[in-house]
Amino acid sequence: MSKPLGQKIKEVRRKNKMTLKDLSQQAGLSIGYLSQLERGLTDIATDSLANVARVLGVDFSHFFSSTQPNYRRLILRSYEKTVSQVDQGHFIHYHLTDHAAPKLLLPRLLELVPINSNEVISSYPHEGEEFIYVLEGTLTLFIDKEQQELYPGDSAHFESTQPHNWVNYTNKMVRILVVSIPNPFREPA
Repeated sequence: MSKPLGQKIKEVRRKNKMTLKDLSQQAGLSIGYLSQLERGLTDIATDSLANVARVLGVDFSHFFSSTQPNYRRLILRSYEKTVSQVDQGHFIHYHLTDHAAPKLLLPRLLELVPINSNEVISSYPHEGEEFIYVLEGTLTLFIDKEQQELYPGDSAHFESTQPHNWVNYTNKMVRILVVSIPNPFREPA
């Protein structure tokens, strides 16, 4: 089983012989917040995690595991979710299940980092079906050559064969729930 994010931060901090106060001062985050993060009692935004990684002298990807836990449970606690993928520094994917291999659906939480609105976004089709639900922020959704703004509580449900993509053109994080078929992690029966 991979270690929780907070535990990984604590290990690197201690290896660097840094106190919570040292990390707090250099990363611009409170000691109390960092303590809660290391104990798995809170989450961290992508930009803050990138700053913590910089202060600790490790690459952002150091905190993410590409391996799936090998146990099978129905419940995945919020403090147990791990990053499954980081795409070009724009998206962070969290699997919302610890046993995706036998399932048809792939539920994920995505955090989208703000990007410059001049950046070109390419839409692409693929097999399957997708459902998106905006939890936080303003999501720009491109689908079939149209651009739509989705706000917290808005959702989209579409065939993935339609060219599509999404992006965060705001100055704040965007968090979305995505459920898709097919599940690329599904093992053949």
